[in-house]
Amino acid sequence: LAVTVIELGLIVSIMLGDDAEPTLMRDTIHATVVLVMHGIAGLCIVVGAIRHREQEFSTQGAQSYLIVLLPMVAITLILPNFTTSIPGPYYTNAQLAFVSMVCLALWAAFTFVQTVRHREYFLPSQQTDSKSVARPSGKITIASLGLLIVSLVAVVLLAKGVSPVIRSAVDGMGAPPALVGVIVAAIVLLPEGMTAVRAALDDQLQTSINLALGSGVASIGLTIPAVSLVSWWINHPLTLGVTSGGAVLLTLSFMMAMITYGTGRASLLSGIVHLILMATWIFLVVAP
Repeated sequence: LAVTVIELGLIVSIMLGDDAEPTLMRDTIHATVVLVMHGIAGLCIVVGAIRHREQEFSTQGAQSYLIVLLPMVAITLILPNFTTSIPGPYYTNAQLAFVSMVCLALWAAFTFVQTVRHREYFLPSQQTDSKSVARPSGKITIASLGLLIVSLVAVVLLAKGVSPVIRSAVDGMGAPPALVGVIVAAIVLLPEGMTAVRAALDDQLQTSINLALGSGVASIGLTIPAVSLVSWWINHPLTLGVTSGGAVLLTLSFMMAMITYGTGRASLLSGIVHLILMATWIFLVVAP
């Protein structure tokens, strides 16, 4: 929820600007998927392998993320290129509303499985018994919630001032507008990315995977419905379909992810391959 609020603050502030970018939503979601699957996950695997040689994780938990991410990505970033109600990589209002409900339903189903039905799939191997995980006290929970709300309000208010700086920096570099989405996604994912790397260094790769891929699930499942509602309210069309090259790289991304997360053990080689795929994608964003 916190990741989604930050992402919404940045995206909506740019959407409501004087020079709105119709592809910002697509570029940010696309960047989030690539950064969580290749950037954060790849870096965690590499640093974990360097310190601990080879790390284990739950295949059921990791594959649960892919089970939800794959249809989310397909219906939001690829399917709009093939619908025929309106030309171009767009959805009609009815289609966008339906897709938003599908994404929300997938996120809700996954959250139920992760926190209730199969919670043990997502616990670190050293804590497979869900009863051994201590719950925080009521005072700590209330204090944490209050500080979280204060922090999120501050971030959303600052987003209005940060957004023009991002646009100006990208324009000054002469880079494509898609780079704005990459920067927005990187800013949103930075806190969880740092936490994921620390967990990998502590030999808790399962926690790293939860943080990385969980950010992708929340980003699509919650941001798409919220931004779609804003888009409908301000009558601002959303370009969702990625290019053919982007679709090829997304297909390769999921193929590589299924290989990596299907073994239950992460090696240095798989982490390096993930980082190289991310570098390839970033290079093609800057030099399409």
